[in-house]
Amino acid sequence: MTESDIFRALADPTRRQLLERLSDGERNATELREGLAMSQPAVSQHIAVLRSAGLIEEKKAGRQMRYSIRPDGMAPVVDWLARYRAFWPERVDKLKTLLKEMDQ
Repeated sequence: MTESDIFRALADPTRRQLLERLSDGERNATELREGLAMSQPAVSQHIAVLRSAGLIEEKKAGRQMRYSIRPDGMAPVVDWLARYRAFWPERVDKLKTLLKEMDQ
């Protein structure tokens, strides 16, 4: 998956909440839905988006599907951020200098 697919999947607050729930361990769709004001089909659609973005994986356990975070699912985003990380210290230093000059 590309970083665009991942960013698109993470743009929705419900999908971020589902990922947060999965950070505690694997769950089925019913467990993921607990406390959410949405139907099971809506949760299933969110799960499908997360799965197609490569952020979660599923495995069959008896008659249930269990979902968990894919450990390498965020790798494209991490790589994307790494390309820009080199610019941050220089920009922060320039901002500090500018703020000092404005204070004087």
